[in-house]
Amino acid sequence: MNALAATSRNFRQAARLLGLDSKLQKSLLIPLREIKVECTIPKDDGSLATFVGFRVQHDNSRGPMKGGIRYHPEVDPDEVNALAQLMTWKTAVAAVPYGGAKGGIGCTPGELSRSELERLTRVFTQKIHDLIGTNTDVPAPDMGTNAQTMAWILDEYSKFHGHSPAVVTGKPIDLGGSLGRDAATGRGVMYATEALLTEHAESISGSTFVIQGLGNVGSWAAKLIHQKGGKIVAVGDVTGAIRNKSGIDIPALMKHRSEGGSLKDFYGAEVMEAAELLVHECDVLVPCALGGVLNRENAAEVKARFIIEGANHPTDTEADEILAKKGVIVLPDIYANSGGVVVSYFEWVQNIQGFMWDEEKVNRELQKYMKNAFQNIKDMCKSQNCNLRMGAFTLGVNRVAKATLLRGWEA
Repeated sequence: MNALAATSRNFRQAARLLGLDSKLQKSLLIPLREIKVECTIPKDDGSLATFVGFRVQHDNSRGPMKGGIRYHPEVDPDEVNALAQLMTWKTAVAAVPYGGAKGGIGCTPGELSRSELERLTRVFTQKIHDLIGTNTDVPAPDMGTNAQTMAWILDEYSKFHGHSPAVVTGKPIDLGGSLGRDAATGRGVMYATEALLTEHAESISGSTFVIQGLGNVGSWAAKLIHQKGGKIVAVGDVTGAIRNKSGIDIPALMKHRSEGGSLKDFYGAEVMEAAELLVHECDVLVPCALGGVLNRENAAEVKARFIIEGANHPTDTEADEILAKKGVIVLPDIYANSGGVVVSYFEWVQNIQGFMWDEEKVNRELQKYMKNAFQNIKDMCKSQNCNLRMGAFTLGVNRVAKATLLRGWEA
């Protein structure tokens, strides 16, 4: 089941539990606006190249729309649609005043020079500048884009609308980016893990962990869980996987990787089969890489008691059912990886106020938001008699439905 089908299925299940009217359900599912633009740029060799850009703006009942812009050869309207919808529920679960959006350009960033990427970003911004804005739609980085991409969007947008630092988040610090933003999603994963384990009278320091994926989210989650005394017994990335039952020295591993070393030649652990990583013995499994990695082929073999979804949609629907029967507790992506959007909200707030926070305040506020969201999900689980995934979805859908009705949906 792809991301769009899974998201729509979870929405329909949540809507049924909440008893939402079928007309309201339809209204909540259909995006507010879908934008498709042609972006033609001169390449460095003088030839012209044309790319297609998308922006799906899903819902604005709770505030401006929010979501990333990705540069990828397979930017597909269906996928962008699913991710925009997911952002609507995710921002509602986190209790930040946004709706969902998502966008992208169908291109291969690795095949474009820096100046070609800049021209492409500026042309895309020219085409959508009157449809984004501080109080309308606030983009952020995603796959294939970064802080520099946001700097170009900010600059191009400001030519039309005056200096507007709050039009994008995930900017460089020197242009109004927030301290703590880089670590935010990984730190949110750590706070979410803490909240779940506390609920079960356990703690990070007494638990063993397996982390799949050592990109931004996985590496920050690993560092922060290690700092809290968690024993990380196995990790894996695209190059392979390693294990050490006494615990991997995470700072030493990060230093090794920053110096260009791969997992396989790290001295403090032994190489293992990548396929065994997800079914390795541990208390907590944290998938932080691709979607669909837990499926009907491997779910029955999972030995972890808790799964924290650092990636988007790592557990497919069939795996969910198998894991539930085994008694494995899954903390859903819609909550577990929402630290990034929460700190994006803090960045937007700082830009609007023109008053920047220190990193300690950013982290303290993030912890508060993650703690409160977990409690709200638990309350929803009790009232709806459902698991954590459905608790999170009913919480998010209910908040958006309430805002839609309060604003006069049928007016």
